[in-house]
Order: sequence, then C-alpha cells, then structure tokens
Amino acid sequence: MVKLMLIVLAIVAASMLLLTVNIWLRGGEFRSQHIGQSKEMRRRGIHCVQSMDRMERKKKRMRK
Repeated sequence: MVKLMLIVLAIVAASMLLLTVNIWLRGGEFRSQHIGQSKEMRRRGIHCVQSMDRMERKKKRMRK
C-alpha cells in the first residue's frame, strides 16, 4: 500500500514539475480559453453563450 502511494505521489510530482516547466517556457502565460478570443471560433461565427444569447434576444426584439 505504501509502495502504491509513493508511486502515485511520484507521478503527481512529475506532472506538476512538467506543468511548471511548460508555464515557465511560455513566459508565465496560458493561452486564453475564452471562445470569443479564439481566431478559429470567430472564423466559424461561434461566440460565447452569453454573447449568442444577447444577439438572439436582440433579434427577437427587432422582429416584434
């Protein structure tokens, strides 16, 4: 049981080390995860849920 815990701890530690190195190599920044800031999503006309909801509500108001 102790051997298994040490193996799991080593895997978690290695993962954290690799993530730290990855962040350090990127200059301390992650890419934005927001849909609206993705070039490919904008090209396809896909926006975040809040923006799309706002646009649909505006369309409904204009139809009335």
